[in-house]
Amino acid sequence: MTFRFSPALATALLATALGSARAAPVEYVVDPTHTYPSFEADHMGMSTWRGKFNTTTGTLWLDKAAGSGTVDLKIDVGSIDFGLAQMNSVAKDTAMFNVAEFPYAFYKGRLEGFAPGDTPRVVGTLDFRGVTRPLTLEVARWKCQPHPLSKRDWCGADAQATFSRDAWGFDVGRDWGFSMATVLRIQVEAVARD
Repeated sequence: MTFRFSPALATALLATALGSARAAPVEYVVDPTHTYPSFEADHMGMSTWRGKFNTTTGTLWLDKAAGSGTVDLKIDVGSIDFGLAQMNSVAKDTAMFNVAEFPYAFYKGRLEGFAPGDTPRVVGTLDFRGVTRPLTLEVARWKCQPHPLSKRDWCGADAQATFSRDAWGFDVGRDWGFSMATVLRIQVEAVARD
């Protein structure tokens, strides 16, 4: 049997090689010690209250070549921290965050525009107090590099969105003149899984 190398075979082999050279999406594990969703909300038009959630877990899938992927965050609402113990306790009660019934909030979305030179954002949904609604995060900063300790790929971002919290059924203070406009900021860092 004689083997003959043809242009068609060469094209097929090249296409196969190029296809296998493309990077598949990589899974990243959210670092809970560097990920703190925070929020800003009106206090009767007099000042802005700020708080954060101290415990967040999740995963990120990123295809760097395509500039796309997904994010899935699980936020422990009971870890809320205003920097004031009395306010933390009040916030966990049924009238506010209702932690007993809704211990977690979830943000899930697809990454868009994460290739160099693009404008990144996350188009997703926020599930809060049992209500799920669309919420798009605009990404102000985005970077990946080798982690200095583990040497694995390490990515981080600062993202934010402004929304009306009463759309999620959280209208505490509206009758007293509180603005329902709320800023959600998510600082997140994640390391590629082994």
